[in-house]
Parts: sequence; structure tokens; C-alpha cells
Amino acid sequence: MFYKAVSLVFLFVFLSANAQQNDSITKLDSTSNHLKFNYKQLIIPGVLIGYGVIGIGNDQLLSFNHQIKAEVTEDIDEKITIDDFSQYAPAASVYALNAFGVKGKNNMRDRSVIFVTSYVIMASTVLGLKSIVKEERPDASSKNSFPSGHTATAFAGAEFLWQEYKDKSIWYGIAGYAVATGTGLFRIYNNRHWLTDVAAGAGIGILSTKLAYWINPYITRKLFKSSSESNSTSMIMPFYNGQQYGLGFVKVF
Repeated sequence: MFYKAVSLVFLFVFLSANAQQNDSITKLDSTSNHLKFNYKQLIIPGVLIGYGVIGIGNDQLLSFNHQIKAEVTEDIDEKITIDDFSQYAPAASVYALNAFGVKGKNNMRDRSVIFVTSYVIMASTVLGLKSIVKEERPDASSKNSFPSGHTATAFAGAEFLWQEYKDKSIWYGIAGYAVATGTGLFRIYNNRHWLTDVAAGAGIGILSTKLAYWINPYITRKLFKSSSESNSTSMIMPFYNGQQYGLGFVKVF
């Protein structure tokens, strides 16, 4: 049963990758590097979020969740906590690639504003839903299971990586989505989340980054009077790892 869940989540990822490839032919604004709104880009995150939301009260999906839990607790004895770190890998890769000279779509300032905007949208949505739904985790440790914050973080980063580097090579985005998928699977493997939590988290993460790209021109106009890259920019970056909250300070030159 766990392997059926693995296949299902991988199907989500390949559907996402295919949809993202279609996005690459979307026309860009002639004066910026930011995506125009296209309702078709809402299909994949909408399906993922819809699956998760419906699963909260659907007997069949709830039964499937519990079958996966039974498989995990029966056959898997040792937890692997790599998901605590892998959730950040796709987003970190954007800055690592830039540091090694592989330039992305946007300059450092715009890229950082997009990342922070995406993270604010994602974290606010995840925390809001956790406080409203109060779903018990599979291991019964707490009642904040839905949706998966780790998975949302990973998929927000994967979409960020895709948007910045898809014009260089689609393999950057595919790699990011593979890591994000692995993060979601490890949340199930470690008995911390239901499949519906992971699906919803993936959809929220993807959609948060898409929204960040769509609204970034407006945010940039409001925050910065000059578009020069030489200006120094300071930002406060929110931090959430599923259990802890915090703020980080970022200064871009």
C-alpha cells in the first residue's frame, strides 16, 4: 500500500513537471521577466489541494490514508529525518547555482523578493489551515497535520527553481521537483503526515510561488523607486520548520 502511495505522489510530480513545461511557452511581459497570469497554471496545484481538502472528510480517502499508515508502521521501524533538511534544498539551489555563475531569470533583488513573497504566502496558508483543521498526525503526536508544512516548503522551492532556470535546462526543475517529492514521501515514511496532507502541501507550495511571480511587478514598484541592481536591499525573511517560528535578515547588494 505504501508503494501505491509512492506511485501516486510521483504521478503528481510528473504531471506538475509536464504542466510546468507547457508554462515555458507562455508569453512573458515585454518589459519584465515575470509570468503573466494563465488559468491553466492553476490546474495542477488545484488538483493537489482539492485532493487534500476532499480527503479530510471523504471516507474512501481517509481509509486509504489509514491503510498507508498501517503499512508504514508495520514495515518501517527506523525514521529518516532527511526531510527536515531536504525541504530547503530546491530553494537553496537557486542561490547556489547563481553563486557558481549559472544566472537565473531574475537578478538577485527580484529573485529574493519573489522568494520571500512566496514563503509568506505559503507559511500563512499552512499555519492558517493547521489552526483551523486541527487534524491529528498519524503518530498522534499533535493535531496540526493538515497540510504538510515541510512538503509545502519543498514544493514552493521546487517551483522557484523551475521558474528561475527552466530556460537554461528543464532538468534543474525536474531535479527540484524530485527532491520535493522525496520530502513529501519521507513525511509519510516517518509517520508524520497522511497522503492527503502531503498532496495539499505540494499544491499550496506550487501555487504560492506562482502567485509570488504574478504579483512581483506590483510589489517591486511599491518597494523600490529605482530598478538598479546596484542598490542595497534589506529584507526580513520568515522562518518556519514545522515546529519553530523565526525571522531571518537578508541583505542584497
